[in-house]
Amino acid sequence: MIVVAEGAGQELMPPADEERDASGNRKLGDIGLFLKDRIARHFAASGTEINMKYIDPSYLIRSVEANPYDSVYCLRLAQNAVHAAMAGRTEMVIGRWRGRYVHIPMQLSVSHRNQVAPDGDLWLAVLEATGQPRIFGG
Repeated sequence: MIVVAEGAGQELMPPADEERDASGNRKLGDIGLFLKDRIARHFAASGTEINMKYIDPSYLIRSVEANPYDSVYCLRLAQNAVHAAMAGRTEMVIGRWRGRYVHIPMQLSVSHRNQVAPDGDLWLAVLEATGQPRIFGG
């Protein structure tokens, strides 16, 4: 598994057009896609078959704009994941339990499926936070 931060490795990428965002900052190249392409080309050139998955977690984490809490939480998850990896831990995910970051064995994390009650408080909080309607379509 390879994890890269947004904005990392800009010096490795071909010079991009000087596109600017709404604030006037230079738009950064996508290092994740760059690495995915380079890795795929490397293994193709050597004749080695690979099965690569590319996941951009920014679309998986939530459907609303990130806030400072999200930044701190994601930073802590990432730091703990790096510490676990450097300690040789595999087949596990990082989570929080009783206010502490813990290593959760992958097998345990997928051993059962959690369900959210569509009429419960949790789902109502999701709808309120994201501004989604209670009922979709008509």
